[in-house]
Amino acid sequence: MSALGDDANAGTTAVRDAYRFDEAALARWMADHVEGYRGPLTVEQFKGGQSNPTYKLVTPGRNYVLRRKPPGDTLKGAHAVDREARVLSALGGVGFPVAHVFGLCTDESVIGSWFYVMDMVEGRIFWDATFPSVSNAERPAYFDAMNAAIAQLHGIDYAAIGLGDYGKPGNYFARQIGRWSRQYLDDQDAGRDPDMDALIAWLPENIPAGEESSIVHGDFRCDNMIFHPTEPRVLAVLDWELSTLGHPLADFAYHAMMYQMPPDIVAGLGGVDIGALNIPSEADYVAAYCARTGRTGIAHWDFYIAFNYFRLAAIFHGIKGRVIRGTAASAHARERAKALPRLSALARQSMEKCA
Repeated sequence: MSALGDDANAGTTAVRDAYRFDEAALARWMADHVEGYRGPLTVEQFKGGQSNPTYKLVTPGRNYVLRRKPPGDTLKGAHAVDREARVLSALGGVGFPVAHVFGLCTDESVIGSWFYVMDMVEGRIFWDATFPSVSNAERPAYFDAMNAAIAQLHGIDYAAIGLGDYGKPGNYFARQIGRWSRQYLDDQDAGRDPDMDALIAWLPENIPAGEESSIVHGDFRCDNMIFHPTEPRVLAVLDWELSTLGHPLADFAYHAMMYQMPPDIVAGLGGVDIGALNIPSEADYVAAYCARTGRTGIAHWDFYIAFNYFRLAAIFHGIKGRVIRGTAASAHARERAKALPRLSALARQSMEKCA
């Protein structure tokens, strides 16, 4: 992953002490498993990435990206890099924009945890949802490219590409609410939050009727995409750790939540004069997705937003726990942990709008 531009999340740094590993062992593994690999190998660590540590592997001929489970104890079911590698390989086979996966290693003796190696896609990552380096005239095309990518993802026949068992079709909201509620409750290090407790009680009783299933990304944001260096085109969607089979409207609502999200929490447009920037309105953006996916509209929109605020708050709660335990992968994890009370409050406000 390569980002053009100056941002605290962008670029690489020397591998931090807690995330060092045997680089010679990795080089031997790559020589055996990555077609065309030629050393010598230099390893750097990407600054971004909250959960799975991510590294840039530099060689004379080409660069690669390595994603691994974090060292130390991890929560059951979390940091499943094998799932990431599987979905990337399947989607790449049908032309969806993802990085090519060269290999997966489940032998912990190599670097101390499971990992996979993929191609490094060169382009731009926009950490700011206003796309500040893009002209007003071009900005709508970048939003349309994101919209087209998520609509394309939700239209893929997951069974036809070998992902029929990638998740459990049906009851997505009930299962997700249960999963994140348990993760929140089990992580005693991070403590309790009254707004989260209220959401855990309310959400299961207010799930809209109707079932749909598609591949869902789970974290579809502008800063999880690599765009072409000069064109409004998505070259690769990144960070598939939360992907599964699920309800496409949950996935799309999380993405469209950028219109309400304060930009200092994650990439968002909350409080931004989008008209002055020639950014499509939320209503127009939703309508474009509906047109691409054959919908006439989206009922229960406020529930989907409340659910996604809750889920993101639960993720931040997990980051807070990892900060306390000293296993947080990102240098910016502490800022995420500090934002938890504000995010859980936003989640509760969205819940109350539904009542």
